Amino acid sequence: MSRIGRAFAQSGGRAALIPFLNAGDPTFDLSVRLFETVLASGADIVEIGMPYSDPLADGPVIQASALRSLTAGFALPQAFELAAHLRSQTDKGLVLFTYVNPLLQYTAARFFADAAESGADGVIVPDLPYEESAEIRAAADQAGIDLIPLVAPTSSEARIAEIASAARGFIYCVSSLGVTGERAKMSDRVQSLVETARSNSNLPVAVGFGVSGPQPASAVASYADGVIVGSAFIRRIEQVLHDSDGTEQVAALEIAVADFARALKAAVQ
Repeated sequence: MSRIGRAFAQSGGRAALIPFLNAGDPTFDLSVRLFETVLASGADIVEIGMPYSDPLADGPVIQASALRSLTAGFALPQAFELAAHLRSQTDKGLVLFTYVNPLLQYTAARFFADAAESGADGVIVPDLPYEESAEIRAAADQAGIDLIPLVAPTSSEARIAEIASAARGFIYCVSSLGVTGERAKMSDRVQSLVETARSNSNLPVAVGFGVSGPQPASAVASYADGVIVGSAFIRRIEQVLHDSDGTEQVAALEIAVADFARALKAAVQ
C-alpha cells in the first residue's frame, strides 16, 4: 500500500487531515519549519504548494503567499528539496501542488522523476483538463507518482466516472466553483459530489476549496475521507507576518499553525 493509501487507512474511521502550505513562504527555511510543525501537529498528508506567478485556481490569500515566496527567491526545484527533507523525517503522505505550465516547462519526465527521487507520493495539477492529461498521467505512472484528479460540482456523473477510472491516490472534490478561499458555508451539493465520486472509485475522496475552520471541517469529515485546508492556514501565517517580526515572529508562526492544525485534527476525529 502506498503512503497516501496508508494515511487514509490509518485514520481509524475518521477523516484524514490534509493541510496546504506554499513552499518558500515567507522564506524557504521558515516554510520548512512550518511544514514540520503541521506534520507534528496532526496532519496525515501535506500538500506542498509550488508557487507560480499565475495561479489560476487560487484566491487572494494563496496568491499573496505565492508572491511572498517568489519575491523571497523561490525556484521550483526547491519544492523537491523540501519534500526530500520532510521525507527524511516522516512516513506521512507528501503531495506536490503545481500548475501545468511550470510542469511542462520543467518537462513531465524530469518533473515526476525528481518528485519520485524526493520522496513525494502524489501530484495535483488543478488546471490540467482530464481530456489532455494522458501524457502527463503516463509520465507520473512511470515514475510511481499518483496523479490526483479534481472533480467539481458542475461535473456530470459520466464525467466523474471517467475521471475516477484513471484516478490515483485519492479523488479531490472541489467544494465550490471559483478559486480557493475560505467560505462561510459549504454547498449542500458537496456531499452528493463525494457520494458520486465514491460510487465510481474505490479510492478515498477528500474535499477542499473553502474549509475555513474546525466546524466546517467536522461537517465535511462526517461524509468525506479527507479534509483539505489551505487558505485558512495561510491567512494565519499572513496575520503573524503582519503583527510581529524577528525571533518573536518565528515562534508565533509555529504556534499559529500548530494550534490550528490541532484544532482541525480534533474536529475531524
